[in-house]
Amino acid sequence: MEENLEKNIVNKIIVVTGGSRGIGAQIVKELASCGYTVVLNYNNSENSAKSVENELKKMGYAVDIFKADVSVSKEAENLINYTINKYGKIDVLINNAGISQTKLFTDITDEDWHRMLDNNLSSAFYCSRESSKNMIHNKEGLIINISSIWGETGASMEVHYSASKAGMIGLTKALAKELGPSGVRVNAIAPGIINTDMNKEYSNKDIENIKQEIPLEKIGKPENISKCINWLIEDNYTTGEVISINGGWYM
Repeated sequence: MEENLEKNIVNKIIVVTGGSRGIGAQIVKELASCGYTVVLNYNNSENSAKSVENELKKMGYAVDIFKADVSVSKEAENLINYTINKYGKIDVLINNAGISQTKLFTDITDEDWHRMLDNNLSSAFYCSRESSKNMIHNKEGLIINISSIWGETGASMEVHYSASKAGMIGLTKALAKELGPSGVRVNAIAPGIINTDMNKEYSNKDIENIKQEIPLEKIGKPENISKCINWLIEDNYTTGEVISINGGWYM
């Protein structure tokens, strides 16, 4: 009862990158509904971002939107500085922004490679580097990196994607060790196949075949990820972990 009371009194400021669609939008909705103030970062999907913002504000929730291409260092810095200047702090950073691409390894161009790493890994590095300064100063904070099952196991025809997501896991573990003494926790979530637009290239037959490989025989939902994030925010003793949410597809 005391923990619930404390949660309502202390408003946490949360930044979600790539928060306009899919898993990111569900994360924003989940956390805003819990009473947190959420800054939704978007780059290209302005209409989707505004739609999420309007939906939540109509329900009386605190949400803000900010356009930034977080694969660019200066723009990531602008996002974090905007949040700190407006709200005075940043309690939680959720590095969710990312892209995917299916392509034969020998066909991956230099541009493909750099674009993938910039969007998926460098963005997390830039945002974490900037926000951690405020967290260290406040002696508390939480960074959550959204990796992937392919960052743990690797995926054929997704070498650059797998490499970027594996990099997020390395970033998570190293940063957790470095920031732990300052009271800052760093964790990663590695989703399996989640029902979002990012997986629209899979045919219905592909999805059915994948289900047969998953012990729970079903595809994940965005809320499976958002609820785990909510738990990590409430928890105070988990750091350096990679939480696999994949229906048992990879154990």
